[in-house]
Amino acid sequence: MNRQSAAALAEHAPLFAAARGDIDVSFEFFPPKSDAAAETLWRAIETLAPLDPRFVSVTYGAGGSTRERTHATVKRIVDETPLTAAAHLTCVDASRDEVDAVAQGYWDAGVRHVVALRGDPSDPARGFVAHDAGYASAAELVAGLRRVADFDISVACYPEVHPEADCPDSDIANLLGKIDAGASRAISQFFFSADAFFRFRDKVAALRPEVEIVPGILPVTNVAQARRFAGQCGASIPGWMDGIFEGLDELPAARQLVAATIAGELCGQLYAGGVRHFHFYTLNRAELAYAICHLLGVRPNA
Repeated sequence: MNRQSAAALAEHAPLFAAARGDIDVSFEFFPPKSDAAAETLWRAIETLAPLDPRFVSVTYGAGGSTRERTHATVKRIVDETPLTAAAHLTCVDASRDEVDAVAQGYWDAGVRHVVALRGDPSDPARGFVAHDAGYASAAELVAGLRRVADFDISVACYPEVHPEADCPDSDIANLLGKIDAGASRAISQFFFSADAFFRFRDKVAALRPEVEIVPGILPVTNVAQARRFAGQCGASIPGWMDGIFEGLDELPAARQLVAATIAGELCGQLYAGGVRHFHFYTLNRAELAYAICHLLGVRPNA
């Protein structure tokens, strides 16, 4: 083998060659809307549970629209599995007393981890308007949760800047305000550029090296759906992604393979850059997250 070939192989070593299962993973689900959806969700939970995730979280709809279903799903996880369940909670269209009562209900049900979010407005055209007697921001919500009980609290962060932020610096200042209010870590919105995540992580670390930033990973099989999600959180969808999935509309298995390849490569780059905790947005499906965890060396707990 000549020097040029050897250098090329060294530069492009297999992304997962060094992965030894030395990482934590966590998974996000959303509450089901029907009995059939509930069974799909539960199969996903049962498939991923043997990977011993750090926690699994359940989302909370805009304006608290899924409050009861979120609570029921989280309670079932607590009651029927050994998993650590994390409940999402927002402060949209609710008073402090109402939010505190929901939080207390979670604590009484055995939930010790909350993902605290300002939340999406129930009317996107109107934008977020704080309830007259409610929490006005995620930082205020975090502080309120700390008064309710000794929760482990995760919050959101935005590697490519929140759509409502004035600038990247103010976005990071907002994140640090949530940490100062009592949050334990930040989980990022999804992204498709490892460089974007590393730049964001390094900016935060330069100010507060103790802050844990966990990358949120969204394996994409439907680019149009991903674009809708991205428009809400400021994420960028690379132009090449449309071309990658072109012609696969009637080939779901092929779409799954391509999605796993793209997300797996991103995770491999993040692993090479020192990331050791990955949070997967599962969309209530287990196969893609499971495959990527396998590549990372995460195997069922014997």
